[in-house]
Amino acid sequence: MKQIYVCTDTITGLYSALHDAWKENRDGDAGVEIRGHVQHQLFCEYQAVEETSQKAFRLERMIKRYLGYNACWDIYHALLSDNPQKGNAVFHAMQESRKLKDSRRIMEHLGNEDVANVFAMSRSVANEAHVYEEFIRFRELKNGILFSEISPKAQVLTCIGDHFSDRFPLENWLIFDKTHQVSLVHRKQSRWELVWGELPDGEAVEDLSDDERDYEELWRCFFESVSVKERENPRCQRGHLPLRYRDNMPEFQEKGCLTGKIRL
Repeated sequence: MKQIYVCTDTITGLYSALHDAWKENRDGDAGVEIRGHVQHQLFCEYQAVEETSQKAFRLERMIKRYLGYNACWDIYHALLSDNPQKGNAVFHAMQESRKLKDSRRIMEHLGNEDVANVFAMSRSVANEAHVYEEFIRFRELKNGILFSEISPKAQVLTCIGDHFSDRFPLENWLIFDKTHQVSLVHRKQSRWELVWGELPDGEAVEDLSDDERDYEELWRCFFESVSVKERENPRCQRGHLPLRYRDNMPEFQEKGCLTGKIRL
């Protein structure tokens, strides 16, 4: 009977599920499903996974040893995607690597559907993370914390943590992922960390510093002053800055800017 390992949509959960699936069914027919996205099938046995950091560490170490660091990086990014079948794709790609003479070249084996899916998911997550490194806007709160909200498709916070930590090492800042309800928190001169299950205080994040309000107004005035009506091209603007990113950007939150009325 096919074994289906059910886990949460986190790196620890998925790594733990892959660990158990590999340990118990590396040569058999098995699958990894995300809790809340399970599609029940006939002749399958569903097993809830015990999620531990030890399992995640062992799986990551095994992947680095036998598949290489590049494959480990691609698998990690793929498991951050919003594709509910990502666990199955990674597990079957790992099984496919056993058929190769050099398992470290597994990500070159794009003729295999599962390997191609892992590669595509990894590239999609990396691209989205790169976009957010450019589009994230921080707002200074009255308590001095720099705050930003984003709505990504994938779980990109761990991909952008080092970037903003390097840019603002002496600042206290927080990036809240509204899609996955998780925060990336950085304390000055410390390493960033993820905080799950705690939502930012709605009143606190709207209580902006006086300087922040002044700078936001100056920024909007700058947008208006450099715009040329005759050269307005909303289609080109959307190509450079898609609409789905604008809801969390201060310069696009007033005066109908969400519809692309600011001219560039």
